[in-house]
Amino acid sequence: MAFSGKYETETQEGYDAFCKLLGIPDDVIEKGRDYKLVTEVVQNGDEFSWTQHYPANHSVCNKFVIGKESDMQTIGGKKFKATVHMDGGKLSVQFPNYVHTSEIAAGKLVEVNLCSLVLKRTSKKL
Repeated sequence: MAFSGKYETETQEGYDAFCKLLGIPDDVIEKGRDYKLVTEVVQNGDEFSWTQHYPANHSVCNKFVIGKESDMQTIGGKKFKATVHMDGGKLSVQFPNYVHTSEIAAGKLVEVNLCSLVLKRTSKKL
């Protein structure tokens, strides 16, 4: 499947400004700035398990089916319901404060978080 794999952050653009806009404390922003986030994706057709591993052994796993409302969780632990869509090989989902899109481009996982600012994270496959 196109998304299945384990990925590690290579680059982040707009990290500090995006995190500040979301109200993330400065000390947490500092810890995460150079952290090599690991994302594990298991895709089985339209079913996904999407796990992100953060510092201090903190992980968030969201399981969803394309086009069906699912229970989701933010890094801060806020639970919400959302429907993930796929269009042209790109996943998109509305989080509480931003829109998250993901795609595989040139073998890399490219994630874009968009509100009034943009956070773009590119991760290499491990």
